[in-house]
Amino acid sequence: MSDSITVMLVEDSREYREVIQLALKRDGKIELVSEFGTAEIALRNLRNQGEQSPDVILLDLRLPGMSGLDALPEIKKSAPETKVIILTQSDNEADVLRAISLGAAGYLLKSSTATQIKEGVRVVVNNGASLDPGVAKFLMASLQSRLPKGEVEKVLTDREMEILTLLGQGLVKKEIAQNLGISYPTVDTHVGHIYEKLKVHNAPSAINVAHRLGLFDHSE
Repeated sequence: MSDSITVMLVEDSREYREVIQLALKRDGKIELVSEFGTAEIALRNLRNQGEQSPDVILLDLRLPGMSGLDALPEIKKSAPETKVIILTQSDNEADVLRAISLGAAGYLLKSSTATQIKEGVRVVVNNGASLDPGVAKFLMASLQSRLPKGEVEKVLTDREMEILTLLGQGLVKKEIAQNLGISYPTVDTHVGHIYEKLKVHNAPSAINVAHRLGLFDHSE
């Protein structure tokens, strides 16, 4: 499976590891290459792998010893090109915002189906954001500190705001293109401009910044 997406699983529940094993085993394009019950052992493995780091890490938050949130910055440092998807039972507001701010490319709940998890893996490998629908809805509703109304217009264009709103609803670039009736490259260009203006590197971070600026509230 030379063209397969390689995945590391960091999860302390043996039963849930078996669920993920079974789900990925049935997918010829995704390969589970390693699994660990603690963040410490996973980090040790990453540091020893060097350039052989997996494409994606599925990371639980509630782990014995070092938590997933504490491990996330160390994972990004050891494997900067690897995408991290939080896979957890927690839909706690603080956990979601903290994970996104630390660089998680996705946030899925363990109630997600096998299909949703596999699709999430594919999405983040293609530089998209994988968000549980409930988490995406929460991010859209979570309003923090805002810019004055007169300053909001200077941040994003109307089209960029449309696209950011759809990203916040959990749509990927292809779906946004279809929804707006524009080409995929056009969407990709707009997304690049959004990231540049908001000084972020992925969709969850862009959504988080937009909330703090009050952009979603302004667009309603």
